[in-house]
Amino acid sequence: MNLSHLFDLSLQGRRNEIALEWKGAIFTFAEIDARSNRMANTLLARGAKAGDRVCVYLANCLELIDIYLACVKTGVIFVPVNILYREREITHIVNDADPVAIIVSAEDFPAVSPPLWSPDSLAVQALSMPDIRPVHFADGDDTAAIVYTSGTTGVSKGAMISHNNLAANAINLIACWRISAADRFLLALPLFHVHALGNGLHCWLISGCRMRLLERFEHQRAAAEFTDFRPSLFFGVPTIYVRLLDTPAETAREMAANMRLFVSGSAPLPAQVLVDFRVLFGHTILERYGMTETMMNISNPYEGERRAGTVGFPLPGISARIVGPDDIPVADGTAGEVRLQGPNVFRGYWRRPDATAAAFADGWFKTGDIGVRSPDGYYTLQGRKSDLIISGGFNIYPREIEELLLEQSGVREAAVVGVEDRVRGEVPVAYIVSEGELDAAALEAVCRAKLASFKVPRAYLRVEGLPRTALGKVQKHLLPKP
Repeated sequence: MNLSHLFDLSLQGRRNEIALEWKGAIFTFAEIDARSNRMANTLLARGAKAGDRVCVYLANCLELIDIYLACVKTGVIFVPVNILYREREITHIVNDADPVAIIVSAEDFPAVSPPLWSPDSLAVQALSMPDIRPVHFADGDDTAAIVYTSGTTGVSKGAMISHNNLAANAINLIACWRISAADRFLLALPLFHVHALGNGLHCWLISGCRMRLLERFEHQRAAAEFTDFRPSLFFGVPTIYVRLLDTPAETAREMAANMRLFVSGSAPLPAQVLVDFRVLFGHTILERYGMTETMMNISNPYEGERRAGTVGFPLPGISARIVGPDDIPVADGTAGEVRLQGPNVFRGYWRRPDATAAAFADGWFKTGDIGVRSPDGYYTLQGRKSDLIISGGFNIYPREIEELLLEQSGVREAAVVGVEDRVRGEVPVAYIVSEGELDAAALEAVCRAKLASFKVPRAYLRVEGLPRTALGKVQKHLLPKP
């Protein structure tokens, strides 16, 4: 089976049920099916064919869903582009993906070789197209999307994600998180990212739940959206949950009255945020672990302990292990690199056989993330392998220090990085976003009391904000030099 077969569980099987709310308009699954059929015929009429790439540079909108489904139905490969990217990043992706066209509404889009198609012109043309689905058979191993990595440590690479990868991912989440047609799903994350695309869109279409799509998450409107739509399911990133902690207690309980599940991902969720959110909203956030190349790997259980600071257990069919520098698995309680195998793991990097080969060892995908497994099987992430600080021969994992700092009064955000030191090689330095004046002496005292001496930051620098990706992942390489 391919994705179209799974989507038809709702597009055909629930055709008269309400599928989507978008800016006050309501659409049934039959209407979503017909719209995307017309869009599919539009893409074919413009010369796109199976295997071609189409780059899509759009904020969340109804047409973006039409285009994605049209690509699935025709075999055209969907290439989402982060709308926060600018000329240098966009040009690299366009040159690398070699698309037949770029779908974009921005007027200041950089000059590129492929033709630019506006979503409005596509929508107008689609009105005159038949709503009969074009005939195309996709094998499960065919590439459905190429999603580019964030490129925080080098040139962004295109991860080739197959129908089978996306299907296995969604089926796991639907089963393990009990997503069903009875859910009301509020989606405020950007569809150019696998969090909303690979998890959100696919879980919605396969489960047949009712989804309200927002153009973006707006903290000021969050309470109104929750109380009006009364969702049971919400996917967020840590920065969203941090913002929601500012909600008055009475409003928070009203927002959560119909909620069944809050999920967090795309960046580590501070343990203190999980604790504070549970007190305020009455729900324990379910934290999980995924990445562009694999989508979801590991998840805290729906039933059972959602352990603060951990990402839980490997999902069904997915194998995980922790290995040391010699590539040999380490004992529980010992930190090492997380390696993965499973039907969720991508096909490789687009036109980068060298990078693909380097990303695997004996069939295991090298995540580059440092983790540790507890004796009872819970995995805890300690940061990126590239973030590891080696000070005087000792390994320092920044997340351990960051978690301690985030527990302190007045600290809203914290990032710890290694800076060059003549004697020790590297020493940790903490960047703090604080609610008021930074009390560096108090933070120093806590760290000295709670941490080994070599882990204590050598400086505590106050910053107005931490540089982040669109999904809230801290870009430590962009922090100012101390």
